Amino acid sequence: MDIRLRAEELERRIMSPYACLSSASKGRERPEDECNVRTCFQRDRDRILHSKSFRRLKYKTQVFTIPEGDHYRTRLTHTLEVAQIARTVARALRLNEDLTEAIALGHDLGHTPFGHAGEDALNEVMEGGFKHNQQSLRVVDVLEGGRGLNLTYEVRDGILNHTGDTRPATLEGQIVKIADRVAYINHDIDDAIRGGILTMGNIPEECLAVLGREHRNRINTMVLDLVQTNWEEPGVIRMSPAIQSATDQLRDFLFAHVYIGSDAKREEAKAKHVVQRLFHHFSEHGEALPEEYLLRVRNANTERVICDYIAGMTDRFAIRFYQRTFLPLPWVE
Repeated sequence: MDIRLRAEELERRIMSPYACLSSASKGRERPEDECNVRTCFQRDRDRILHSKSFRRLKYKTQVFTIPEGDHYRTRLTHTLEVAQIARTVARALRLNEDLTEAIALGHDLGHTPFGHAGEDALNEVMEGGFKHNQQSLRVVDVLEGGRGLNLTYEVRDGILNHTGDTRPATLEGQIVKIADRVAYINHDIDDAIRGGILTMGNIPEECLAVLGREHRNRINTMVLDLVQTNWEEPGVIRMSPAIQSATDQLRDFLFAHVYIGSDAKREEAKAKHVVQRLFHHFSEHGEALPEEYLLRVRNANTERVICDYIAGMTDRFAIRFYQRTFLPLPWVE
């Protein structure tokens, strides 16, 4: 009994005509035998979930650098919230939930230590720049396990285009792109209030009136709007004009009051210094790279390999490496 074939047939019967069917995938760069149980998108989801890159997201900054409290978001919990929101929308619209989840789980695999501060730091020193979405694709194409995860075209496209001006090729990828914003706008407000950066009185009243005054209400408003707006013939996944306007205003507010220059960002200059100092250290002492990265230097640009290594670090690993390398160690008799 081929369970995968039955699952593919079920997709054809119950999914929207606008869904990306697993049986219609454009496939993988390296051909593989199909699984008898899982569809191609289910396999991609599982490969991402079991990867080392995914596990490292647990110790990577979302907004608060090296948060001390137990309840602040990390890059991992952000990823899980994006996946939950995106799956809810995909399920309601009868789109491919497995594809949606795989894209959501993989979208930030290439994020640096210290969040966007680390991204900015590498972007400044790396020839050609650095963007975390491009690095996420590089993780799944090349780095993870030494040869990448060999994911399907649709998942790779969604990961690459979850941010930026290019629209994902599938509706499922477009859902993740919006769900990413829905997640971080709402959980960053929650974390900023917990951290004393904001109060509810700071948040624009006109946004609260449209989206809701509580965390759960705002997410619910955005999700229901996505479902209702795209219920019939969704050529492009979008929010309604009123909800989109309030969401954009709330995002602009966060940039002005949380993402740039707030107390939540007071350690970012130090974080950027750590990342860039490590980059210059490895540029001068390539022999300090781990053996698996030294092997890659033979076939790739040295700076590219150094960037790959640093981007894969967690916050705490980067700090420990910096301390061992640049700070005096205590003398032990």
